[in-house]
Amino acid sequence: MTLDHVFILVEPEAKVADLLLEHGFREGARNTHPGQGTANRRVYFANGMLEFIWIQDANEARNGPGRNLLFSERAEAPTASPFGIILVPRNNNASSEMPFPGWHYQPAYFPSPRGFHVGANSHNIVEPLCFYFPFQDPGVPKPQPNRNPQMINEVIISTPSTDTEGVLALAAQADRLSMRSGQEHLLEITLDHHKLGRTEDYRPALPLILHW
Repeated sequence: MTLDHVFILVEPEAKVADLLLEHGFREGARNTHPGQGTANRRVYFANGMLEFIWIQDANEARNGPGRNLLFSERAEAPTASPFGIILVPRNNNASSEMPFPGWHYQPAYFPSPRGFHVGANSHNIVEPLCFYFPFQDPGVPKPQPNRNPQMINEVIISTPSTDTEGVLALAAQADRLSMRSGQEHLLEITLDHHKLGRTEDYRPALPLILHW
């Protein structure tokens, strides 16, 4: 597996994404997720994306096809993990074998059978959501005209959870992704091997540290 993109669940309209724009990063196209009750803002990089997701329709989030993702419950619980990771096969080596235990999620916005395999830990809102998309391209438009040129080299997710279903350890075998035990939920992303020596800690507005 390799990491396709990562998301952070944030307040409606994701005003916090403006913090990245203030540091020179460009924003890509936004979209919505019918049946899931969420919408997003997206910052694309050369080999991935940072997505900011929020609850746009609470009723749809609680009752639609994506209800078992518990987005509404995550948004309301201060101890919940705000993170999600989307993994894809490395080098188009798709397999019918799923990389961690879980269940099939058929979003309303993808034609069947192009759905996600969701980690069995999804019921535990303290842990990040883990998605595997066996069809290689999880719907991210390519080319993306507002893609930033930096490469994502490493993504580290810290979580206070004990990995209740073993999903996090299996997901962390993906290229460019690491999971760590920590006292708080935190996402660290390193771009271009930190060659400019820049680091921005966006806490407390965002549980995010960027190195580039």
